[in-house]
Amino acid sequence: MNQANTPRILIYSTPTCPDCRALKEWLSQQGIAFEERDLTDPKISAEAKSRTGVRVAPITIVGDEGLLWHLREPEAEADEGARSSVSR
Repeated sequence: MNQANTPRILIYSTPTCPDCRALKEWLSQQGIAFEERDLTDPKISAEAKSRTGVRVAPITIVGDEGLLWHLREPEAEADEGARSSVSR
């Protein structure tokens, strides 16, 4: 993937979040660079809440768009996920 054409990706995550681990693993497998911020840090948590209005993990910011990613149940296709935009 051409990194020059890829928007900046920021992931707010927690160390124990299985969806966070799955998202980061998938991005890494695809060769997509991302920055990670740990929501267990109160300052980072406040930043994420202020920026997106939500307190869930993972929160993914792609360029200027906030996204919430929820992995589907195992019987769903493995490469599909539900995506919803975060209102600001």
